[in-house]
Amino acid sequence: MADAQARDEVVRFTSDLIRIDTANRGGGDCRERPAAEYAAALLAEAGVEPTLLERTPGRTNVVARIEGADPAADALLVHGHLDVVPAEAADWSVHPFSGEVRDGVVWGRGAIDMKNMDAMILAVLRGWARQGVRPRRDLVIAFTADEEATAEDGSGFLADRHPGLFEGCTEAIGESGAFTFHDGAGRELYPIAAGERGTGWLKLTARGRAGHGSKVNRDNAVTRLAAAVARIGEHPWPLRLTPTVRAALTELAALYGIETDLRDVDGLLEKLGPAAALVEATVRNSANPTMLDAGYKINVIPGEAVAFVDGRYLAGAEDEFRATLDELTGPDVDWEFHHREVALQAPVDAPLFARMRAAVEEFAPEGHVVPYCMSGGTDAKQFSRLGITGYGFAPLKLPQGFDHQALFHGVDERVPVEALHFGVGVLDRFLRTA
Repeated sequence: MADAQARDEVVRFTSDLIRIDTANRGGGDCRERPAAEYAAALLAEAGVEPTLLERTPGRTNVVARIEGADPAADALLVHGHLDVVPAEAADWSVHPFSGEVRDGVVWGRGAIDMKNMDAMILAVLRGWARQGVRPRRDLVIAFTADEEATAEDGSGFLADRHPGLFEGCTEAIGESGAFTFHDGAGRELYPIAAGERGTGWLKLTARGRAGHGSKVNRDNAVTRLAAAVARIGEHPWPLRLTPTVRAALTELAALYGIETDLRDVDGLLEKLGPAAALVEATVRNSANPTMLDAGYKINVIPGEAVAFVDGRYLAGAEDEFRATLDELTGPDVDWEFHHREVALQAPVDAPLFARMRAAVEEFAPEGHVVPYCMSGGTDAKQFSRLGITGYGFAPLKLPQGFDHQALFHGVDERVPVEALHFGVGVLDRFLRTA
């Protein structure tokens, strides 16, 4: 199992990685190479040969393969991204790129999303090198660029241009799963992701007749766009349950002693109380208007107005999503995908899921593992192009008051040292026999 040095290293590696500013501002404004070189050096010290790959200079990915004991077994991909979302230092209690360890907590951007998991992977592999451990099957390790934008320089580039590096991989683990969710009633839940909603970021364009702001104009592009945006924002999307969400609702209902009636999902969610937060965003498609761009002067009616919408759709529901957007935008507004990625679905009755469950329960016997579907997306979407089934498994044992979901992209992102110790132990236990 993970030794004392691995527990020390996971804290140090998390702090070091946070201090390397890899803020991804979109549009190519990011440089992951220093973090990639840091991770590659630690792998090399452990006897693991890393390969560094770039589509764009400075946007660096690291891939390595560890040979397993069973050459007939399929390989497992273990991936984490090196970039983070931006942070405004003035808003934080501790500088977001300090990596400061204070009162048993590591502070900084990436502490949760997801330099903590990167550090866990590195600490586990270095511990194996000291102990002479060999996994059951081949492990492919990937530290990626650009996950916080389009993944074009990261997992998308790797999947499209370097598929041979992932030969034999049939399953993967990545971010956002096996963290502690406190339900407010004394229970600790550990949701493991077995699905993701698809990404449908939309650009809406309305065109009309430009003119003077004082004149009557029945062809006002801003008015047309505003009406479409309001319809989209107010649309009541119908319930659509995927197998993963059904499994999540069934297991949660059983845990709370509630009769499972999937004919009344909203009523069931009300009975689940705080635990409903694990499910409620994934029982429907969604579309949230987020950006508007129109005009250049107050007394000039522009000939064009643009809006952006963050759309998400469930596995099997993309056609419905498209048809609904056609209806909501109407004849006067065009829409297109600004960025699109598939929805994912992974089996919860698979042996790999059982091994993840067992690893968590060994270190948190008081906890309750449940499957869930992520409302957003990860690099698992791009790796799915290679036929790889992805799960979210980045274990953390969090105390009361640490809201895992709120810390994602949030101010004062941080992770307890004890959570990292738990995570490296669970990950070590899981990967030995995965």
